[in-house]
Amino acid sequence: MGGRLDPALARARSAVRAALGTMRGGSPDRLVLVAVSGGADSLALAAATAFVAPRVPLRWGAVVVDHALQDRSAAVAEIAADQAERLGADPVRTARVDVDPANACGPEAAARTARYDALARHATELGAAAVLVAHTRDDQAESVLLGLSRGSGARSLAGMRSHVEAPRWSAGGRCPLLRPFLQLARADTLAVCAAEGLTPWSDPHNHDRSYLRSRVRLEVLPVLEAQLGPGVRDALARTAELLRDDADLLDLLAAELLQRVRTSAPGDQPVLLQVKALAAAPAALRRRALRLAALAAGAPATDLDHGHVVAVDRLLTDWHGQRGLDLPGRIVARRDQGVLQLTRRPAPPARM
Repeated sequence: MGGRLDPALARARSAVRAALGTMRGGSPDRLVLVAVSGGADSLALAAATAFVAPRVPLRWGAVVVDHALQDRSAAVAEIAADQAERLGADPVRTARVDVDPANACGPEAAARTARYDALARHATELGAAAVLVAHTRDDQAESVLLGLSRGSGARSLAGMRSHVEAPRWSAGGRCPLLRPFLQLARADTLAVCAAEGLTPWSDPHNHDRSYLRSRVRLEVLPVLEAQLGPGVRDALARTAELLRDDADLLDLLAAELLQRVRTSAPGDQPVLLQVKALAAAPAALRRRALRLAALAAGAPATDLDHGHVVAVDRLLTDWHGQRGLDLPGRIVARRDQGVLQLTRRPAPPARM
């Protein structure tokens, strides 16, 4: 008679089974890919997927992304790929990416973009039905705190989704991104690795206090737990889930509002909006609609912040004849004869 299954291992397998159950039907020919870094979270996800996928049934493979930001990164990637192969992943791909540590958005954001682009590329090449990544409840709690520190709105505080349809998670994405472990603790993934005899790699960046997320993990959360109790991480993750439902509804209503007030056809330039109808809408919907309109005009989402949206909103609610204002992406917002126009300026001529 077999021994009792480790509780963390049972939770991990159950989480992966639920995530794969969101896919429409299984087939031994359908492939899901697991992003494997060699850390405890991703190895635990690979181990749980190795158990669950054949029972769906599905094939599973792994993509190991080498960010080349540390000494021996290639060796770490090779060890991660070897462990994925021993778990039964087929195929196993290793992707070396170029990350600019001086990127204006910061090295963490640059690495994340490069990682998701690599995952999307390999998923497309292999015809994968889904990509699985190993973010945990602890990652979700950290994301909520980071959103609070930036003064972000509900969408940022809503944290990460467990299921992200393509192409929202990557410009090149053609399949959903799944996060089965958002309800599991980081301690669970360590326990899974121990139960499965896996040797996780400890990323030095996770202990480098020069990174904001590392400071939140190592300094901020322990203080909150010491002062408020050990349930802080659960509470933050639960807050994200509740806010996500609210933000989804507001985003849907804002999109409907934008459709009603827009006088230009989707895809046309400039974007033209009826001032009177838009100004009458509640601020929460109006500002979301303005953000959507600015994005439709060509403003990059990474550069368009809350201050820009508030400034455009003043053209509706505090109008006294002011001239237009500049937005990221060479977008100009101006009000003229009851119409708000969002126009993209031509690019400056190249210097000879």
